[in-house]
Amino acid sequence: MDEDYRHDSAEDSDVERELRSKTDGSRLTASEKGKGRAAQRPTKIPKAKEIYSWEESYTRSWDAVQEDEDGSLQQAVGEFVARNRRKRLQAPKDAVRRTIIRHMVLILDLSASMMDRDMRPNRFDLSLEYAREFVTEWFDQNPLGQIGIIGMKDGLAERICGLSGNPPEVLKTIADRRALEPSGEPSLQNAIDMAGGSMSHLPTHSSREVLIIFGSLTTCDPGNIHDTLRRCIEDKIRVSVVALAAEMKICRDFCTETGGIFGVALNEGHFHDMLFEHVPPPAMKLSVAPKLISNGNGAAPKVSTGDLMMMGFPTRLPGTGAATLCVCHGIMKSDGYICPRCSSKVCDVPTDCNICGMVIVSAPHLARSYHHLFPVKPYQPVKEMGLNEDIALECNGCGTVFPLASHILLAGADVSDGLSRLGRYRCPQCRKDYCSECDVFVHDVLHVCPTCSS
Repeated sequence: MDEDYRHDSAEDSDVERELRSKTDGSRLTASEKGKGRAAQRPTKIPKAKEIYSWEESYTRSWDAVQEDEDGSLQQAVGEFVARNRRKRLQAPKDAVRRTIIRHMVLILDLSASMMDRDMRPNRFDLSLEYAREFVTEWFDQNPLGQIGIIGMKDGLAERICGLSGNPPEVLKTIADRRALEPSGEPSLQNAIDMAGGSMSHLPTHSSREVLIIFGSLTTCDPGNIHDTLRRCIEDKIRVSVVALAAEMKICRDFCTETGGIFGVALNEGHFHDMLFEHVPPPAMKLSVAPKLISNGNGAAPKVSTGDLMMMGFPTRLPGTGAATLCVCHGIMKSDGYICPRCSSKVCDVPTDCNICGMVIVSAPHLARSYHHLFPVKPYQPVKEMGLNEDIALECNGCGTVFPLASHILLAGADVSDGLSRLGRYRCPQCRKDYCSECDVFVHDVLHVCPTCSS
């Protein structure tokens, strides 16, 4: 009897337990779970991923990278590099009036905020590295210009280098990192006032530019900085700012009111690109003349559209002659240049003669400054080749063989991005085809089409 009762009660307990699981939805224990029950579970429908509003405008560049048939990313990376290199070449290259004799003051933020490590190795070291590269490239493209450097630290402005046209002299002042150790807070007003004072004596035919590398979110000024802004507008000083932290309204106002360029660097590469945008000389604005009085016959009096300046081409002295005294450093040396007006000796050109004040330049320097006025027209990407067209198999510059099939190189290229699926870029005048490497080299280094000039 006892065994039958225990057997019946076990069956009843199993039935009751099963009914409770169906009606009450009670959770089963681990021992009661079986393979059959696990298969009967309903599948969960994944919900759509919700994104924040600030994520909608964020570009996920890694999603656009596609692997090729071999699983390599080389083709995708090559497309990104080529697209970035061609982006600046698509700008209109019309002949505009530019200032070839430039005067620029580079203001460096040497405050404590420049030690932040959001850019590697930190903002200060990266800014010094890019500043040295910028000075070298700037003098290469603007040999008749002069650069001065000012630092901002401890609420003061420190003159690191005065206006000079000698690249080694300028680079020497920012070569020692320990002498420029960041500390304290910056002062925009003091730095811009010092830069404006150093350019107040410049003639009207030269440009007055101030470029600020600013990494702080505050500025410690002794007075009303808007008075400095009004003086910059009156003196026609063009102020540009490259911010490393975030946008400040006063920095934006300086750039907007004076005709400069403002931007916030997103990363190291973007910082480099924004800084080197200031290497070419800016276009001159058309100055609106005041209302003129007629000369009696209904015609307005003539207005001069440009100023003439006097330059001299010096005579170069060989290094084998007798040592003589130079007027720029006061040292005895054999090589140098002789001023054509006062016959004094200077060490390097281009420079201003310390005796008579004449601008001394050489013919190559003048030619390198001249190409900004008449730039090379951008090469057009070739979309497809005509049937009756004389097809060149090699690049007209370097002789590299063009790919025969359009899918071999830059298969995802779009003409709207300035890229050619065929890897060909054609000069609109001589109709010769060049590769992408020669295209960039012609517009960035040569500044003249090899076929058109021959």
